[in-house]
Amino acid sequence: MEMKNLEIREEINQILEIVESCDQEIRNKLDDILVEEIYINASKIVQRAVRKKSNGIYQLELKLDQLLTSKYFGFPLMLLLLAGIFFITIKGANYPSKLLAFGFFWLEEQLKLLFNYLSAPWWVTGFLVDGVYRSLAWVVSVMFPPMAIFFPIFTMLEDAGYLPRVAFNLDKLFKWAGAHGKQALTMGMGFGCNAAGVVSTRIIDSPRERLIAILTNNFVPCNGRWPLIIMLATVFVAASFPASISSFVAAGTVVGVTLFGIAITLLVSKLLSKTLLKGEPSAFKLELPPYRKPQILKILYTSFIDRTLPVLKRAILMAAPAGGLIWLMGNIFVSGKSLMNYGVEFLNPIGKAIGLDGAILLAYIIAIPANEIIIPTIIMIYSNQSKMVELEISQLKELFIQNEWTVLTAISLMLFSLLHYPCSTTTLTIYKETKSVKWTIVSNLLPLAIAFIICFLVFRIGLLIS
Repeated sequence: MEMKNLEIREEINQILEIVESCDQEIRNKLDDILVEEIYINASKIVQRAVRKKSNGIYQLELKLDQLLTSKYFGFPLMLLLLAGIFFITIKGANYPSKLLAFGFFWLEEQLKLLFNYLSAPWWVTGFLVDGVYRSLAWVVSVMFPPMAIFFPIFTMLEDAGYLPRVAFNLDKLFKWAGAHGKQALTMGMGFGCNAAGVVSTRIIDSPRERLIAILTNNFVPCNGRWPLIIMLATVFVAASFPASISSFVAAGTVVGVTLFGIAITLLVSKLLSKTLLKGEPSAFKLELPPYRKPQILKILYTSFIDRTLPVLKRAILMAAPAGGLIWLMGNIFVSGKSLMNYGVEFLNPIGKAIGLDGAILLAYIIAIPANEIIIPTIIMIYSNQSKMVELEISQLKELFIQNEWTVLTAISLMLFSLLHYPCSTTTLTIYKETKSVKWTIVSNLLPLAIAFIICFLVFRIGLLIS
């Protein structure tokens, strides 16, 4: 008996040596075959030893899996669900955002009355109220409602067991890119907030693949970028089509920008896995969990306490100094020109080369702490105002056209908004997760370089066509 055990061990060792001598791709295939055989044998044992009462719920779950993970229907259904989540988030956030903005700006007037009553100097009132407070008001009113809607929906899908099916569908694409299938889940979280998406990469065990997921999470648009992308798609792109189909064109444009971001995520992941972060993708074995009835109280707690509030807190801490900086640049004059005007003139040649202008680039530099204040900053620069102001859609389009905007400008700006460096909240989160200054710098410079290259190419091709 002992001799037989020794022979079996020798055979196993020989097999292991042969496997180790194979390349990673073959080892992964052997690993897949082994796991598949284990599950087949386990299923046979269950069929012989366990009797199950056939019920409608079990059959329904089987049919759902066949549909949601289908080669032909899995992706279309996933895209439809994604579009539905965007629609609910965008539409659902409109009214609460307006309500919050109304409340915050009413409070702003009361603060001004208080400062006037206290005889505070104009620059104190301007800096604290028109600068810091107004910036915070914009960030909270724009950022909080979409997060408060998106995160519960996302958590509900996670709790119900659908997200593992999404990872299953996207696994082949991410494996092609040299990344991990779970990156699909972290990318999905980035749609709500890139900082939250970076934190969610903790579910990836491989340090190399986790770093790829962190560095590419920026390429999916977050809450702070949605307002600008939607506004440009509506005001410029959709306006070029008949009114009867303009809303569909606007929605299609937003989905198209989103899909382009996903494509860039895969391409950059592939590039990183072949250069800076070489390596083969680790085997991804995913046992699809059973569908579960979502626990509403748990979902609300997880989405609000663990996701929405921490991200909002960091955004507020970053937006406050940005608001003060915007006010200072618009109100400090040297030789008859504000610091903001000097910045615009300096950046204008660079901006023009990629289809934008100096005002847009300056707005992005000032708004590094929070993307939500980009539109108000651009309006402030174009209007020659000393503080951020808000305009109606029709007034916005007129203001932009006066400053030589075209449809090509809008397309370039949508792409730049999609691809540019992460906000400071996400950058801080990247540093906390990687504990590396080097990778934090790469996470900012890499998307910025890609944004400039793509915007330059699109602008030049657009000029040739037009």
